[in-house]
Amino acid sequence: MKLPWQKSEQQSEQRAEGGSTAISAAEIGGASGGDEGASISDAHDEPKYPKGYTPPKGRPTPKRHDQEVKRGVVRDPEKMTQAQRAQKNKELKASMSKEEWKAYKKEQRAENRRANKEIQARIDAGDEHYLMDRDKGEVRRYARDWVDARRFFNNYVMPVALVLVVVLFIGTWLPEVSAVLSGLTMLFILAIFIEAFVIGKRVNNAVRAKFPGTTETGFGLGMYAFSRASQPRNWRSPKPQVSIGEKV
Repeated sequence: MKLPWQKSEQQSEQRAEGGSTAISAAEIGGASGGDEGASISDAHDEPKYPKGYTPPKGRPTPKRHDQEVKRGVVRDPEKMTQAQRAQKNKELKASMSKEEWKAYKKEQRAENRRANKEIQARIDAGDEHYLMDRDKGEVRRYARDWVDARRFFNNYVMPVALVLVVVLFIGTWLPEVSAVLSGLTMLFILAIFIEAFVIGKRVNNAVRAKFPGTTETGFGLGMYAFSRASQPRNWRSPKPQVSIGEKV
């Protein structure tokens, strides 16, 4: 049993605890309200950009030509673009007489012919720096040598096709031989396709034996060998580097 003065002490303690709890709740509420107010003010302070807008990076955008030179797309950094060449020619033409301009253009054409001949000579020699992408690599070089060292029926495709065209025109005036010519033409086309399949299979087997770990074999390599075999030897580019019958 509690005495009367003990009850009054307990009530005063409870009132004190309730007051401290209210003060703490007020402090927490004030703090959270302050944070919310700060976040709202920060949201209002952030700039609003339109859709698709890119903020500046703090540096100028590099020129495309400079990036292509850096990546190696443009091999000659000093090479002028088409617009730069046109502007230079315009300035030169304005500074020259008519006769001087004609002489300059003539010399420029001669220089271009010399440069083209030099490039073609490098291509014919098989220089990797001047070859097309389809001709680059040791596998393609070996496939060219493999074809150039052999004789095929496809070596005579173009001459025989030209003769057949002429004969077919003659057949319009000689109907009695048109059926024979049509049969010969079909046999010729069939022989081309059969040998094309044989060339593709044989060159792939030879490349796999020469380069066991290569991944460049397949239909593309077979078509590459067939297209080279179907050209006359003197028309091929790069030029043949081996003789017929030579072991490769």
